Amino acid sequence: VQLQASGGGLVQPGGSLRLSCAVSGLSFSSYTVGWFRQAPGKDRESVGSITWSGVSSYYVDSVKGRFTISRDNAKNTVSLQMNSLKPEDTAVYYCAARRKFGAAYDYWGQGTLVTVSS
Repeated sequence: VQLQASGGGLVQPGGSLRLSCAVSGLSFSSYTVGWFRQAPGKDRESVGSITWSGVSSYYVDSVKGRFTISRDNAKNTVSLQMNSLKPEDTAVYYCAARRKFGAAYDYWGQGTLVTVSS
């Protein structure tokens, strides 16, 4: 099983960035996919997730209205569209997958760095 996160980089405050997570080696449409982030010196936190069907998505309060998670089950990919970025969004972003009714995330990607700075 592999999860490959990509799309990170340097962006100015107020800018946008789109992260992608390519998933292989599992039955993608049976897995919820989540995005997490870890800022320097801080614990990892959940950013949001999208259910296996793509019908429902959830977001932490700090990104609601700015971030959008979507998925393409035909391409085994999940995207995280980040708008109105703030310096406090700077972190390494990870994608992870858990089984449809699982409690914990089973598989993790390697992370991609997002830096929001002028």
